[in-house]
Amino acid sequence: MQWTKPIHVSKSKIDHAGSILSSDSASEDEKNNAIEILDNFRAIHSYPMHVFKIRLKRKAIQVNKNALTAQRLKRIPAIIKKLKRSYNELPPTMKLSQMQDIGGCRAVLETVPQVRKLYQDYYIKGDLKHKRVGVKDYIIHPKQDGYRSIHIIYKYFSDKKGKTDYNGLLVEIQLRSKLQHLWATAIETVDFFTRQAIKSNEGNAEWMNFFRLVSSAFAKIENCPTVPGTISDKKELYLEIKKKEEELKVISKMKTWAATITHFTETLKGTRKAQYFLLELDILAGKLTYRLYTKEQEKKAIEDYAEAEKRTRDRKEYDVVLVGVDTISDLQKAYPNYFVDTSEFLEKLQKVINESAQK
Repeated sequence: MQWTKPIHVSKSKIDHAGSILSSDSASEDEKNNAIEILDNFRAIHSYPMHVFKIRLKRKAIQVNKNALTAQRLKRIPAIIKKLKRSYNELPPTMKLSQMQDIGGCRAVLETVPQVRKLYQDYYIKGDLKHKRVGVKDYIIHPKQDGYRSIHIIYKYFSDKKGKTDYNGLLVEIQLRSKLQHLWATAIETVDFFTRQAIKSNEGNAEWMNFFRLVSSAFAKIENCPTVPGTISDKKELYLEIKKKEEELKVISKMKTWAATITHFTETLKGTRKAQYFLLELDILAGKLTYRLYTKEQEKKAIEDYAEAEKRTRDRKEYDVVLVGVDTISDLQKAYPNYFVDTSEFLEKLQKVINESAQK
């Protein structure tokens, strides 16, 4: 397979491109040149990301045969938004060359103990030659917004000919339980349909508080630490979730959104060999379109991804993502927000609400 090679731009030029993209005063020419540098910088993460994804899948299914794994290159708008947040702080807290999640792999296992086993046995005690440069355990220490997962950051290393060009690139590995995954993807669905940014702590206060409460309820179900500052008593917590759901009409809204989108309902022809899926979600048209690529077409997929993002750059009703999974079924499970499939999340939420009514 032909992997994208670095264009040998120095770190200082990569970081300068990041500062241009985070600036509101840069010219169009400056931004276009910066985007070209960013496109290549993002694309070269695909090889080390692929390496980590293969190992992650192999180890995850040893722990849980039903484990779901996926990989993705971070969306350009998401990269720029993250850079802007950083460059608004003086000095900037992070530069483009230091961004840890441009290439990311994810494993979703059924339970928290399975997540712990995968984390401890294969990443803490494992024999990876790549350098582990950071671990964030958001299961033991949930984020203030309710996010729960384990993040492991690695710096890629190889001494093989032709692979040393990728040395030093950072890849993020996320390990989640299924319940944590349902919560996170539900937020992405709400963000898209309500034009919020709950995921980035920039959403409506009522919606943000609702998801913080639900995260604590899910944490209690998993016997894990709850979100700091939320209600500790289970009965009171569940009653407050019921109240907030009625005020926001969460369940009815999510069911309505699901009805507006055309999504996959049967196995697509010719997808047995497809491993990369370019998804475009058009909220106004209520339509999800897709392009499929084989393993050998990854470079083409990344190029098309960049073009699609340029074409839809100023269209907020569009969302574009390139996902690497093994089957259509895995795609739907890994990114249910793109198929507006919040049924499992709503099922868990309804159980919490029902339990709040029990004496």
